[in-house]
Amino acid sequence: MKAGFDLNALDFIHNESLGKHIGIEFVEAGEGYLVARMPVDKRTQQPFGILHGGASVVLAETLGSVASYMLLDDPSKQRAVGLEINANHIRSVREGWVYGRCTPIHIGRTTHVWDIRITDERDKIVCVSRLTIAVIGG
Repeated sequence: MKAGFDLNALDFIHNESLGKHIGIEFVEAGEGYLVARMPVDKRTQQPFGILHGGASVVLAETLGSVASYMLLDDPSKQRAVGLEINANHIRSVREGWVYGRCTPIHIGRTTHVWDIRITDERDKIVCVSRLTIAVIGG
């Protein structure tokens, strides 16, 4: 990710994708990080009225995949695809928004590893995730 990256350039990523259906929005990109937010509503809640852990994982993988895409040398010939993800769910959220912040742990030629921290509107940690991306093609 580069400071000053135009987030509108990412609109094509949400074309009829899971991220669009659950309301993920990219809100900030800077040197070494990417931030997105996701609503906690009927689309992202589990039957007990709290944020579904799977929705948190979707937010985390979306952030890491897009962050890797932003770093590809030639996006017309390369793809960034999820290889492995884990998530620890720390705190429940009933409503509002959650925010994911993605930062690199490792950026290699064929793999990227990302740390994704998801917080609530009070900046309390909700979920901690690590994502490994495979860079294929080239």
